[in-house]
Amino acid sequence: MQMPYVEKRDSGYWIRGTRVSLDSVVLAFLQGLSPETIAAECFPTLTLEQVYGTITYYLAHRIEIDAYLKEAEGEFEALRHATHSADPAFSRRLAEARRQTQTAGS
Repeated sequence: MQMPYVEKRDSGYWIRGTRVSLDSVVLAFLQGLSPETIAAECFPTLTLEQVYGTITYYLAHRIEIDAYLKEAEGEFEALRHATHSADPAFSRRLAEARRQTQTAGS
């Protein structure tokens, strides 16, 4: 019997029965993290079985999920641009604070 690890809800993909998005697990996987690391360090609320099931789902539906991820990235960039355009002064202050934080951490 096949366990469905991924569900589509709220116009997104989620690990069934959790608040963890498919995007989160897939992006960690694509960055080279192992399923064991993803389960233990990134999403300790997920079981290793859920992580493997999610990755398997992604690999079986790669074209569809890659298109979904690309669309989501475009939407995020559009929102970021709109936010920057709405309040450029705030965006400059935020960028400066980010630079100061990065410089302090070096």
